[in-house]
Amino acid sequence: MNQPTKLLLAALIMATPLAHSATAAPAKKAETAAAAAPAYKPTSAKINRAQFDALLAKPSELLIIDLRRPDEVSSIGGFPVYLSIQADDLEKSLDFIPKDRTIVTVSNHAGRSGKSADLLAAKGFKVAGYLGAQYYEEEGGKLTKIAKPAPKPKAAAKK
Repeated sequence: MNQPTKLLLAALIMATPLAHSATAAPAKKAETAAAAAPAYKPTSAKINRAQFDALLAKPSELLIIDLRRPDEVSSIGGFPVYLSIQADDLEKSLDFIPKDRTIVTVSNHAGRSGKSADLLAAKGFKVAGYLGAQYYEEEGGKLTKIAKPAPKPKAAAKK
């Protein structure tokens, strides 16, 4: 290697830790700020198993909006009938949600469902409250487990 190439290579090697620390500092600041920010406290009611079971007794008046991903529903379990809308898509889907039914929003531990219940209530929907599916199950409620379908066998290659 010639002298200018060696100098350039040495400069790059020495600059790498500096470049890394410059990008790592803002990430650490963001983590610290997120940890210091207070957790969201929903204003809607968090409902328990007994309250939810009472609402389930009138299925024609109830709409369950499950905000979990399909893989969460299949691995943890869900309810026999629900409207599946991802939490990030809820506001874009308001036109598809009936306003004549009482709504319960569901997520795993009630974090997403609490925020979503507040959003729906603010938009004029009848919201009974929000629920964590895993808390419901811990209180003795039964979740419906849906088995994943087996993958389709691949067709044999034609010769």
